[in-house]
Amino acid sequence: MNLNQQPHMASPYAPPQPGYQMYPQPGYGAPHPTQQYAPYNGHTSLYQQGAPPAGYSPYSGFATKTYAANVLSDSFSSSPPNLGQGRAPPVSGAPPVSASDSYSQYAQGNVQNGPPSVPSQPQRPPVSQSYAPATVHPGTQPTYHQPYEAPTTSVQQITGHMAGMHIGGPAPNLAGSTYAPPPSSQPMSSAAFTSTGPPNYTPQLASASQPPSSMSMTPGPPPSMYGAPPTSQPSFPGAPTPPQSAFAGVTPAAPPVSQQSFPTGAPMSQPHYSSVPTSSSQPSMGGPVLQQPPFGAVPPASAQSQFPGAAQPPVSQPSPYHSVPPAAAAGFPPPGGATVTAPPRHPGMQGPPFANQSMSAPPASQPNHTGAGMPPGPPIGGVQGPPPQPGLQGFHPQQNGAFGQMRPPQSGYAAPYPGQQNFGIQPPPPAAAPPAQKRLDPDSIPSPIQVIEDDKANKGSEPFITGVRGQVPPLVTTTFQVKDQGNASPRFIRCTAYNMPCTSDMAKQSQVPLAAIIKPLATLPPDEGPLHLVDHGEGGPIRCNRCKAYMCPYMQFIEGGRRFQCSFCSCVTDVPPHYFQHLDHTGRRVDCYERPELHLGSYEFLATVDYCKNNKLPQPPAFIFLIDVSYNAVKSGLVAVVCEELKTLLDHLPRESVDEESRIRVGFVTYNKVLHFYNVKSSLAQPQMMVVSDVSEMFVPLLDGFLVSVGESRVVINSLLDQIPEIFADTRETETVFGPVVQAGLEALKAADCAGKLFIFHSSLPIAEAPGKLKNREDKKLVGTDKEKSLFQPQVSFYGNLAKECVAQGCCVDIFLFPNQFVDVTTLSVVACSTGGSVYKYSHFQAQTDRDRFLNDLRRDVQKPMGFDAVMRVRTSTGIRATDFFGSFYMSNTTDVELAGLDSDKTVTVEFRHDDKLSEDTGAFMQCAVLYTSCSGQRRLRVHNLSVSCCTQLADLYRNCETDAVISYFAKHAYRTVLSSPTKNVRDVLVNQCAQILACYRKNCASPSSAGQLILPECMKLLPVYLNCVLKSDVLQPSAELSLDDRAYLRQLVSCMDVAESHVFFYPRLLPLQKLDVEGDALPVAMRDSEERLSRAGLYLLENGLNLFLWVGSAIPQDLLHNVFGTASFSQIDPNMTSLPVLDNPFSKRIREIIESIRAQRSRYMKLMVVKQDDRLEILFKRFLVEDKNSSGGASYVDFLCHMHKEIRQLLS
Repeated sequence: MNLNQQPHMASPYAPPQPGYQMYPQPGYGAPHPTQQYAPYNGHTSLYQQGAPPAGYSPYSGFATKTYAANVLSDSFSSSPPNLGQGRAPPVSGAPPVSASDSYSQYAQGNVQNGPPSVPSQPQRPPVSQSYAPATVHPGTQPTYHQPYEAPTTSVQQITGHMAGMHIGGPAPNLAGSTYAPPPSSQPMSSAAFTSTGPPNYTPQLASASQPPSSMSMTPGPPPSMYGAPPTSQPSFPGAPTPPQSAFAGVTPAAPPVSQQSFPTGAPMSQPHYSSVPTSSSQPSMGGPVLQQPPFGAVPPASAQSQFPGAAQPPVSQPSPYHSVPPAAAAGFPPPGGATVTAPPRHPGMQGPPFANQSMSAPPASQPNHTGAGMPPGPPIGGVQGPPPQPGLQGFHPQQNGAFGQMRPPQSGYAAPYPGQQNFGIQPPPPAAAPPAQKRLDPDSIPSPIQVIEDDKANKGSEPFITGVRGQVPPLVTTTFQVKDQGNASPRFIRCTAYNMPCTSDMAKQSQVPLAAIIKPLATLPPDEGPLHLVDHGEGGPIRCNRCKAYMCPYMQFIEGGRRFQCSFCSCVTDVPPHYFQHLDHTGRRVDCYERPELHLGSYEFLATVDYCKNNKLPQPPAFIFLIDVSYNAVKSGLVAVVCEELKTLLDHLPRESVDEESRIRVGFVTYNKVLHFYNVKSSLAQPQMMVVSDVSEMFVPLLDGFLVSVGESRVVINSLLDQIPEIFADTRETETVFGPVVQAGLEALKAADCAGKLFIFHSSLPIAEAPGKLKNREDKKLVGTDKEKSLFQPQVSFYGNLAKECVAQGCCVDIFLFPNQFVDVTTLSVVACSTGGSVYKYSHFQAQTDRDRFLNDLRRDVQKPMGFDAVMRVRTSTGIRATDFFGSFYMSNTTDVELAGLDSDKTVTVEFRHDDKLSEDTGAFMQCAVLYTSCSGQRRLRVHNLSVSCCTQLADLYRNCETDAVISYFAKHAYRTVLSSPTKNVRDVLVNQCAQILACYRKNCASPSSAGQLILPECMKLLPVYLNCVLKSDVLQPSAELSLDDRAYLRQLVSCMDVAESHVFFYPRLLPLQKLDVEGDALPVAMRDSEERLSRAGLYLLENGLNLFLWVGSAIPQDLLHNVFGTASFSQIDPNMTSLPVLDNPFSKRIREIIESIRAQRSRYMKLMVVKQDDRLEILFKRFLVEDKNSSGGASYVDFLCHMHKEIRQLLS
């Protein structure tokens, strides 16, 4: 069952439900000092729990990181509680909360955080005394046997122990002071707390008019983004036992992570004190700890004030083992990572600390165990006992996860219910004034910026040498140099995992996708390129006889060099005589370093005629420009802009080298309801127009003079481009066709017997009578329903069939759309997506404001390196095979990726699956071979080789993953799945797979620790934040104002993105320009994408590859304002400007340089948008602050981390 579809969750990303409470967006407070306890030497079997202690590390050398997590209360767990072994059912107590109770019925009263201080404090007993078990008799309420001292019998003594207690809980959760069921769901009993012994706990009501002394009153939280409240809340008596599973080989004993064990024995009427921290729902206080009241007389944990899916991260519930640093206690060396310790406490200080003191806890032994914002979920692995009781007496105050900091009250946490009971404690007097509330520190959860900066520092200075098998390359955000020594550069191929599982069972268990993102024609920096071109003569490239893999560094030469053994299929092939060479003493050819194919990972072969279509060498390709001249296109200025630009752009067509002239021929067509072909033969004085009005049977009316060389026909072409805007200046034709336009270009290329590319400039939905006619089908009511998937499917099959014909001819189609309303991008883009083409979209195009963006895109599209009529095949060594492909291409069989055009920006993502076992010794090999026609008409083979390691240990797999590549794969897979599944299902599957990946790591690789901690693998600790960005993206969770066309446009765009582009697309880069050093070349360190990071006095640049925002704070300093905008006041900034004024000062010059350099890094030109604080555009800007909640119901980073932890714990239980 998909855990994301349980009733208690609704959708984690659903819109807010009425009557459902949630926490506001949290921050994270600064860490507090912690205090360690001496070891506890008591009874083991009763004290043990299912989840081993934090820091217990049989894998201490494994790279793992721990974050202190403040966990949501166990209301997240939908499983009924397990009452434990040998425990009799309770005989008294209020009835449990009904499963159907809504959270909205819980009124928000005042928080009572403990009684006033009493001078006398009992001494803390020694820590070495035994923890003795006793027996439980049926029908009695078990309590703790107290070996240390006589039971305390007075309310005043209990009150004294609670003096000054300070709780920073996730909800109105009081450490032993007040707790009562909500009046609406649980009738208040007038009887005293019942037990077989004398009644000592007298229920008292916490007055709503008495705020506590150490926690301020907070308003009721706003509606939740996590959907409806739980529908199944566990009740204690007679609840069924949830299924349990052993965790990491630890034999569970008795209580769960946050529940004290109940020793058997005669019940006692008064709680006893213990020096041993016995609960993980609340941290121990350095002194005597109050006993829990008898079981069953209080509402269940899930009925306590909890608001699932809260934006405020709640507090973690550490293990009872935390009385000592667990790694040391267990006898294992502490794992690597930061250890947080606290200054020693004053010897005279006993009992609970006061409101401003930190509670004690063990240090965090693993910097990756998140405690910041994790819901605890169900107990881990075979743990038996009831769920945690965060508000019960006798439980330690809740800690901030592994770091153990106590937290002050947090903003957004609701107060307890009115009428809450005080079990044996007098309510405190009213507080004079509530203290200031603190929030948790967001820096305590994994930071993308920190990871990026660390990678730059560690890997940016040294060249990346590709000769080491299975080596993880630097991140895409790091600038580095590559030295090819036998494996392809990461600029060509990036993998999700560089250490593949040896077996399919291991791969299935981990759920880590095995995929490669391949960018075959990627542009290389000048110091790394171009690739070597190898000519093996008339016989063509040397290949394996069986699998047809091309010669590469992995081939093993044998028998003195006369034969070679293929590393992919192990077949032995004879070496042709002209290719023979002797071997040296190591078995390598003596000419190894003279031949690129024997020592490099990437190179090109010159293909022979055998590799050409119809066994004849290809003609140079052609570019055909097809321009919409309907009323909308002319009125917007599009026609004039295109024609003017083409005059100069035709001088920059692709060519093999800068010196030679381009061999690409060009042709021109204009159209509205009919098509106009132009004869621009060089011998003509004026161009000639030929009109084809019968669009149902498209043909090309001329052969000679349609496709011409630019150099030869320059004068005629210029004349035509001058005349087109004049000819159609007064047109009133509003209808257009589209299908016949593509057919016209295809027929022209067929007639010329060459491959080529169509550049179509189109403005409106093709509603004129013609093949491919479409209707307006945009229906916002389908969004979010099961029928939504139909919106991502083409209206008609015509364009799919047309695309097949284009691929067969080598006709690539690029579409530039300029819509003012719906144009059905989904259907029109089929031709581009199937032929290796691109789609560009400029909504509400106006020449004055959008000219630069369009022309820069057009220039880049025309000039970038490109191959035509391409076929790509990925070969792998025995044990794995390529099974799935993502990108803009067509496949007529299961192995060949056919691309009518392949440019330097396009990627093809390949997924691998096991078909046999892999060997750790040999590793796994893959070879990507692309056969294409160059822009000069030369047939070539580009080969990329990559070897990766193989592993039998899951720890090795998780140590060698690349999160950016995993996220790129997940996004592409999800964006394709929306064609067949509702978006909610797609999101749920993504969340579930991510949870399985991290749960598998937690179970099999991580150091056993408290279930209140979220443990993430070091190289995948950013998986939750990046996955949340994918889930909140416009394709999977659109805002109300986003059009269907925009979603379809983004969907096809992401399918072809490389890892660098998808990274910045999902997690935009935010630069604080006010910190810019104008003297140096370095950019300021980027900031995390959250609104709370922005300063009113700041100037910030945000880019995601498609959008570029300059956010200006309302309190921006005067000098900065003057240097950048040349204005005297904030109000004088023009929000409509699309470029910064050119001012004569270093700051202005440097900012403009930065903007241009960022634009140069991206495949699409980004139009600058200036956003003034509190201006109308700020709503759009805030959608890109992806760590925050968004308006369409997307969770904040902290919310999602909480949700993910809950999912992991459910999987582990």
